[in-house]
Amino acid sequence: MLSACASIAAVEPAADAGNPLCAEMMVILPEFVGDAERRSTNSQATSVWGEPSKVVLRCGVQVPGPTTDPCVSVNDVDWIAHEGDDGIWTLTTYGRTPATEVVLDPQVIPSSTVLASLSQAASRIPAEGACVSVDKSVDL
Repeated sequence: MLSACASIAAVEPAADAGNPLCAEMMVILPEFVGDAERRSTNSQATSVWGEPSKVVLRCGVQVPGPTTDPCVSVNDVDWIAHEGDDGIWTLTTYGRTPATEVVLDPQVIPSSTVLASLSQAASRIPAEGACVSVDKSVDL
């Protein structure tokens, strides 16, 4: 019998990856985001979907401060959206400690698919605040 094994993804852990709230979130992450299957990583409080990686998640990143970047709310979870010069998006939960960061290329997988798939898990970390101005509020 032959079986395929996905490679283990190398992901740098966040500074607060050992936070117990990250563990609560990690255990309910979905097996799929869109058509991308979850695979193993080499570090705590991280997850990757797809091979090559389409979505990378890290829990325990620095909580974002005030910003002019747009805020979107998906299923009552606020996310700060930052587009890099290379077109790659970094979405970070806002008002939750520890914060969760999701990195994706919207040309490869839609951000709406990603946030709809991950907001339930992200909501396991209690909200302590919210964006002052939400550019878009979506229930998916």
